Amino acid sequence: MELAPSSSASFLAAVVLGTALFVVTVLRLLLQQQRRRTRKYKLPPGPRPWPVIGNLNLMGPLPHHSIHELSQRYGPLMSLRFGSFPVVVGSSVDMARALLKTHDLALIDRPSWAAGKYTNYNYADLFSTPYGAYWRQGRRLWQAELFNARRLASLEHVRGDEVRCMLSAVQYAAAAGGVVLREHIFMANLNVVSRMVLGKKYVVVKGSGSGAGAPTTTTPEEFRWMVDEQFFLNGVLNVVDFIPWLGWVDPQGYVRRMKRVAKMFDRFLEHVLDEHNERRRREGEEFVARDMVDVLLELADGPGLEVPIKRDGVKGNTLDLITAGTDTSTVTVEWAMSELLRNPEVLAKATEELERVVGRDRLVSEGDIPSLPYLEAVVKETMRLHPVVPLLTPRQAREDVSVSVGGGGGYDIPAGTRVFVNVWAIGRDPAVWEAPLEFRPERFLAGGSGAGVDVKGQHMELLPFGSGRRMCPGMALGLKMVQLVLANLLHAFAWRLPDGVAAEELSMEETFALTVPRLLPLEAVAEPRLLARLYL
Repeated sequence: MELAPSSSASFLAAVVLGTALFVVTVLRLLLQQQRRRTRKYKLPPGPRPWPVIGNLNLMGPLPHHSIHELSQRYGPLMSLRFGSFPVVVGSSVDMARALLKTHDLALIDRPSWAAGKYTNYNYADLFSTPYGAYWRQGRRLWQAELFNARRLASLEHVRGDEVRCMLSAVQYAAAAGGVVLREHIFMANLNVVSRMVLGKKYVVVKGSGSGAGAPTTTTPEEFRWMVDEQFFLNGVLNVVDFIPWLGWVDPQGYVRRMKRVAKMFDRFLEHVLDEHNERRRREGEEFVARDMVDVLLELADGPGLEVPIKRDGVKGNTLDLITAGTDTSTVTVEWAMSELLRNPEVLAKATEELERVVGRDRLVSEGDIPSLPYLEAVVKETMRLHPVVPLLTPRQAREDVSVSVGGGGGYDIPAGTRVFVNVWAIGRDPAVWEAPLEFRPERFLAGGSGAGVDVKGQHMELLPFGSGRRMCPGMALGLKMVQLVLANLLHAFAWRLPDGVAAEELSMEETFALTVPRLLPLEAVAEPRLLARLYL
């Protein structure tokens, strides 16, 4: 059917008018975008970026060291550019307070990095998920269901059991020669987390019997590699995260490694979830949650959630619980033992306090910890000098923010900027700490400059767990494990460095991943100092 001349003209006029309106709308949107792009922000000072790579060329193998050196030149709030993205770094107590407290909600988002996509079930975990309803719900569930005081208290016997197992293993290793502490501390933390989160030890020593149906890829060596790889890939400076158009090349090979370790963890976690679901089906109405995976599965099936937790969400949260709860405590205890062996007078004071409070006829229990202020000071001093995550986990600005620096004017942090806080630098700031490079636990005792400073996110001088809404939700468990493991290692054994290694010669080099462990595992000589029956 043909249109009449008048109808045809009307149709053509409508088409022309519609096209014109579309073009005008597009032009207006482009103009608005251009105005936003060309808005004059007053950015913090920083080095001039290179084309394409920005300031990535200034990052050495220990980025927190490189950033600290730059901040000494450019100030406590510094602007960088990593590839295509603006970056702001705070390196002082005042800047930590501004970024983590004053502007917490505006800077609470997470960058969408490759590790979150490939190793954390497409951001389905709590650690890497962006701010929103899913994250708020997950945070509430972790606090109310997984790490509430009642649950932690009910599992105190698990932590005690595994510490005793660790001491027995250390005694056996000590009789054969030197003790490589990292592996013993790692297994103690892994076994505690495994029993609390998964309900049993899924990672077994070869030849000890793994139980019916246990996965074949969970020997300590393999699992340790998986955890180390996960932490490395979640903390490494991946070029693809900053220059996205290089993603198809994967120049450093990190994405390929992410996919590999993700596949291994997924096979393990699928087995764990299948076992838990089978018990739920078998027990029916008599089912009672025994561990954190049981709790997560019940919550995922419950009707009251604002945002559904799918199977990948359960696996992502379980992976966070396993890896974060294992590696962070291990790294902290190893650094504490390193500092004590370098400072024999401090080691002697900590040992004397344990002997006076606990005695030699029993091991240290969690109930003893409040009566051990010097031990607590040792832990704080370790976390000051060796924060496990020296740049904290990165944040991203959800909106434009203005931050004042000192008595001068403010600087702008545009929306989309990646935000870091260098707590490693704050812990070494001579304006905050007297003799900041020296290991002095006494500074945290009554009368010391750090008396009353805690690690719970309220004092910006000491932020090993972060602060604000995004601070570590597992802090209570992490502190318990660090204090209990360290106290029992010091109480059960007399420690010294191997023959020929002087205290001042002990290497304290670091290696960088999501956490910052010793470059070389600590090896020491241990001699039992308690009743023989306590090591059984």
